Amino acid sequence: MDQDRRIRNGQAWSNSSYTAWVNRFGVPEKAVSRILKDPKRRLQPLDQYIGEVSGKKIVNLLGSHGSKAVALSLLGAETTVIDISDSNAAYARELAAAANVDVRYVVEDILNLPESEMTGDYDMAFMENGILHYFADLNEYFSVVTGLLKKGGTLILQDFHPVSTKLIESQGKSQAVRKHKVSGDYFSKELVTTDVAYSKFLPELQYATSEERAPFQVQIRQWTLGEIITAIGSAGLWIKQLVEEPHPDELDRGIPKSFIIAAEKL
Repeated sequence: MDQDRRIRNGQAWSNSSYTAWVNRFGVPEKAVSRILKDPKRRLQPLDQYIGEVSGKKIVNLLGSHGSKAVALSLLGAETTVIDISDSNAAYARELAAAANVDVRYVVEDILNLPESEMTGDYDMAFMENGILHYFADLNEYFSVVTGLLKKGGTLILQDFHPVSTKLIESQGKSQAVRKHKVSGDYFSKELVTTDVAYSKFLPELQYATSEERAPFQVQIRQWTLGEIITAIGSAGLWIKQLVEEPHPDELDRGIPKSFIIAAEKL
């Protein structure tokens, strides 16, 4: 049942993500110029947690359009991306070629990786923004992460804060009328159907019917911070840092926007 959901989510991510990234960043040959100018900046704010990456073997899980993987490679890392989308892979491979770096891109469902990929020799597993909600079982997911890492290897994770995604609704476009209210159930375990993240970069969907939008929708499971922390620790990863980041928008000051976790494989 969950594998069927992951397949459908993967299909949604493969439909038009290449076009969306071209709309968002430009063609790979153009988009790469911004990364080449300052690859470390492309990794902010995670650069301060990653440290020196030259010579390290890094796996970028659900690495999407590949810009972070390209930046890591430009800084000297041996980088692999694992992602379910062929369309994402096409953009990322062209981006890497334009940057003249070698990024290995594996198109697979991470929960069904072939044994040959479970090498246990990665120095770092890197993932950011909108990753965890695609998994209905975090224990299963983080056991794969642990299996990819070598002993002493690190996990660097940034994702959206559950208070923002599960609990708080914000309305109003000025300080005078901005209002926040608790509209969600923080402890809900229900699957949520929502538009795939890249769909906002496809103008043709702005006025699409619900039937036309259906191929661009995914089912996600929104986790609490406690569930995330517990799953990471249960997988044999020692959590060294948990940093909760404030919302960058002045209108949403005081509300956590995202969190960063740095952990080490024991």
